[in-house]
Amino acid sequence: MLFMIKKPELLAPAGTLEKLKMAILYGADAVYLGGKAFGLRAFGGNFTREELKEAVEFAHARGRKVYVTVNIFPHNSDLVGLPDYLKYLDVIKVDALLVADLGVFMMCRELIPEMELHISTQANNTNWATVNAWKKLGAKRVVLAREMSLAEIREIREKCDVDLEMFMHGAMCISYSGRCLLSNYFTGRDSNRGSCAQSCRWKYALVEETRPGQYFPIAEDERGTYIMNSKDMCLMPNIRDVIESGVDSLKIEGRMKSVHYAASVVKAYRLAIDAYFADPEHFEVQQMWLDELEKVSHRTYTTGFYYHQPTADDQIYGKTSYDQTSEFVGLVRSYNAATGWAVVEQRNNMKLGQEIEVFQPTGPLYRQKITAMKNADGESIDVAPHPQMMLSMKMEQPVEPYTILRRDVTQMK
Repeated sequence: MLFMIKKPELLAPAGTLEKLKMAILYGADAVYLGGKAFGLRAFGGNFTREELKEAVEFAHARGRKVYVTVNIFPHNSDLVGLPDYLKYLDVIKVDALLVADLGVFMMCRELIPEMELHISTQANNTNWATVNAWKKLGAKRVVLAREMSLAEIREIREKCDVDLEMFMHGAMCISYSGRCLLSNYFTGRDSNRGSCAQSCRWKYALVEETRPGQYFPIAEDERGTYIMNSKDMCLMPNIRDVIESGVDSLKIEGRMKSVHYAASVVKAYRLAIDAYFADPEHFEVQQMWLDELEKVSHRTYTTGFYYHQPTADDQIYGKTSYDQTSEFVGLVRSYNAATGWAVVEQRNNMKLGQEIEVFQPTGPLYRQKITAMKNADGESIDVAPHPQMMLSMKMEQPVEPYTILRRDVTQMK
């Protein structure tokens, strides 16, 4: 190994301000997010200018970083307003910008020369020559394409003295480095300008030209087939290889995912990375980390391109739905140590007698039954049915603010 292994940054998605806070509190070193324009997730929530400023302040107060996506492939009309936006991001002290287009990159270099620039995976960064070229132009970091193997990543690490970032968990785009035309063709929504309709997840059948209206399954399955429905990437079982590849930042995909997803996936990888560096020689992947990744909404997992070219085993042909073993039912807003009661914001119907799991940012994971609840007026209640209603709940052990309460969906009746 020609490079020294250092502890990689754990980089998490933040589609909204709440998700940003959860990712940081549950262990992310940095988050990436988008404003209301110029990014590739037009439907991911995204941040107003005021929210961007608050996000940076929240992260910096805790020693974390914020990267903002400016990674669309712009047409002329998209450039209107971009200079002003770039200057604003510089003023609020965003830590870095993610860009893919050379013109946008050079505009950043000219207008905000001190801003750190990261090259998005959209730029198809698949070899060491490209990575070194971006470095010569002034890039601080290059995000490697998901279509790369471990061996290729190691070779780039050995030949390039620039920060490298790679995806290790989340949805796999069916198109090369996310550069898809399907959405634009079917719906007029351009995925390369932030408006992907996820056409690859739709259910398809075959139509023969002389027999319009007759639909034939593409595979031998009476339900049809999801011919472009990839499994999700998960490199947790192989986290030792990921760390020892020498990359500087490990990226979780999912700005459009839930608060529960942001917290659970981040904490699982936080524990794994910390455990490796605490004792690399005796490190082993813990079943509890793998279980945590099953609790959030996901498709069946795969290692993507990391060890081999994907085959039919890396696709899901029979369904487009997600799997998960736990359901997010409440978020702790505050806790009174003197009384043992917590103020909880309801996120799903819950009632007395149900067993819940208490998942905390830093505290221990434990289970308890819901034995007592009160509404905002202090009246005892048996059920909390109203979306995001505020209530009080008796807790068996102390809890932290932003603790997630969830229940096992596999045992629900």
